Amino acid sequence: MKLSEVKNQLKKLSTIAFQLPNGELVPNHFHVTEVGKITKNFIDCGGVVRTEEVANFQLWEANDYDHRLHPEKLIHIIELSEQKLQIPDLEIEVEYQMKETIGKFSLEFEGTNFQLKSKLTDCLAKDNCGIPTEKKKVKIGEWIPKETSGCTPNSGCC
Repeated sequence: MKLSEVKNQLKKLSTIAFQLPNGELVPNHFHVTEVGKITKNFIDCGGVVRTEEVANFQLWEANDYDHRLHPEKLIHIIELSEQKLQIPDLEIEVEYQMKETIGKFSLEFEGTNFQLKSKLTDCLAKDNCGIPTEKKKVKIGEWIPKETSGCTPNSGCC
């Protein structure tokens, strides 16, 4: 989800809620303590130099139960960050303090809540480093549904 999409969704909301991948909601007294731009320069295992940029939100919860971040305030924070930090309309990565470490998530919106989606590592140079493509595991007889196989008794295909 890009910054522009988040701002458009916030304009339609009266409250903000972030939902973790396990279905739990981030406590409603959370704060967005940072909005920024993260640039990652790296070389993949195939030797290709790459650059990635994301807009970053850091969610934090404190014992401040009397304050709640409202949509118009978050829009203001985003717009100020875009202006001061020259942030283009980037994809958003969200950081949130999990039990033992900081979790990093991508972001989606499902109509009511912003959904924090788990991110996974991946090899960006599979074709260069010899990693075989993963074969689909099937049980014998289940790889082609009988209804679509076109093979019926007395059809001559078996």
